[in-house]
Amino acid sequence: MKHIYVLHENDEWVTPLREALVARDLPFEEWFLDTGVVDLAAVPPEGVFYNRMSASSHTRGHRYGPEYTAAVLSWLERSGRRVLNGERALALEVSKVAQYSALAAEGVRTPRTIAVVGRDEIVEAARNLPPPFITKHNRAGKGLGVRLFHEVEALARYVDSEGFEPSVDGVTLLQAYIEAPEPCITRVEFVGGRFLYAVRVDTSQGFELCPADACRIGETGDEFCPTGDAADSLFRILDGFTHPVVDRYEAVLAANDIHIAGIEFIVDRNGVPFTYDINTNTNYNREAEARAGCSGMGAIAEYLGRELAAVPPKTGRE
Repeated sequence: MKHIYVLHENDEWVTPLREALVARDLPFEEWFLDTGVVDLAAVPPEGVFYNRMSASSHTRGHRYGPEYTAAVLSWLERSGRRVLNGERALALEVSKVAQYSALAAEGVRTPRTIAVVGRDEIVEAARNLPPPFITKHNRAGKGLGVRLFHEVEALARYVDSEGFEPSVDGVTLLQAYIEAPEPCITRVEFVGGRFLYAVRVDTSQGFELCPADACRIGETGDEFCPTGDAADSLFRILDGFTHPVVDRYEAVLAANDIHIAGIEFIVDRNGVPFTYDINTNTNYNREAEARAGCSGMGAIAEYLGRELAAVPPKTGRE
């Protein structure tokens, strides 16, 4: 029997999708990809494979989850299985540099960014970037490593301190700070490579906020994350949202084999949008959806059901 296989490393994040799949009586299994074995000579089961590996997996103790997932996805794709958010999507999930290259290829504007390896090099590179600027991790998620600096000297003190937080992949990004007329960003959600809805996210409480699911970063990175409904007033789904950048986003997704994602942008004081994140492990704020009368996980479940129905029956040649 064909199944939907959900590849992930966070049980809590899968709960809403699990509920949506059960409600639609869709057959599914979950593969928790933290540690394991991939026998490349084995034949994968029949079905549809949905990758939900997160760039922030290391904050939950799953340091090599993305690397393990990459091996699994390679095996699945080589075996001809239907994979949603495959190898290329994972490559973008774990690298902001790869994201910005993919966005630029489709004419999407991103903030000026410098990728740096090495503490001393961070400070020297910052002298080429007019303040204010921010730091962030190349492999991030949940706002990891995002700090605002108004002068290079402040950055130097931070980099030399015990509080310096390096990216798990060793690549720190220096990025121009985009000053918006109001403290908010827009996150555009896509399912099946097509626009689903856009949500306005209030960022007045700071950078360390997961715009999709009300994450709060504490010592472990898991506090209040993600399915709790605290601070729901921060999230508002925009009725009738349209923007020229949506078509370009869809082109980015198509060019990079991304089927489900949330893409975030901020608008500066001149009304220019700057895109700064592609999240292929998207989550949704359920209270905001309830107010708007929609369901992202419901849309994903229905999409997975259609994809499963399209998988041809086993030929018996394997």
